Amino acid sequence: MQSRKVILLTGASTGLGLATAKHLLLKNYHLVLTAREQSLHRFNEQNIQESQTCWIRKLDVTNYNERKILIDEINERLGGVDVLINNAGIAYRSVVEHVTEHERIEQLDINFLSCMELIRLVLPRMRHKKDGVILNISSVGGMMAMPTMSIYSASKFALEGATEALWYEVKPWNIKVCLIQPGFINSNSFEHTHETFLGKDAIQNQNSPYHQHYKQMSGFIAKMMKRTACTPDTVAQIIVKTIERKNPPLRIPGTRDAFIFYILRRLMPRKLYHHLLYKFLPNIKRWGKV
Repeated sequence: MQSRKVILLTGASTGLGLATAKHLLLKNYHLVLTAREQSLHRFNEQNIQESQTCWIRKLDVTNYNERKILIDEINERLGGVDVLINNAGIAYRSVVEHVTEHERIEQLDINFLSCMELIRLVLPRMRHKKDGVILNISSVGGMMAMPTMSIYSASKFALEGATEALWYEVKPWNIKVCLIQPGFINSNSFEHTHETFLGKDAIQNQNSPYHQHYKQMSGFIAKMMKRTACTPDTVAQIIVKTIERKNPPLRIPGTRDAFIFYILRRLMPRKLYHHLLYKFLPNIKRWGKV
């Protein structure tokens, strides 16, 4: 029988996922680290090698067959997943008008739909054991929306809502469900944000009515991420501590600004909250002007 708890971590080859993997490797767990096939080489570059207690597996989280094959293998050889960390995700930067149906579905598929499918696959074994942890990596974007990040926030809002429902549903089986909500993290991840086809044109075209939206928000986000003291490593430590907590709360701020935004949204009258956030958007007087 498998004596170590089995942790399945998606999107483990870069950023927050990689930082979390490195911390978990120091613990007494059996890790299953996943990434898309074209990203598997990153594990070797980080000196993370496969062993008896660390599996490295390809997984496109949106691929039905790859999800099922992986979970079937874990169930058969290790007795099931004890801790699922849904970390894989992408972010599209775009105003609502510049998102096509294909881009909208891709964003939701990776950040929300695939998470739900992995949860659905691991739950039967967790219910049988009457134990387990499901940890979904959300975002400040899951409790507040910023301009030019509409479909990203939509995917995280959906994840938050479904996870909250799940918290009630599986509590009778002692399955713990948590959302980690990072805000700004000091990393270069903003450089990897995806742009929609129509959004790219607006970014490059100064005559676009949305040009200033993109220009001002991109500069603002880059500045905030460079100034924050929070790093992927500090958020990874929170994730590991959450796994080990006996009774973790449903929502856990992953950074200081996430906690501040949570307090503001909770305590301020909604009308005032939105008025102030709009007023303090970067160079808002320039927005919409060609």
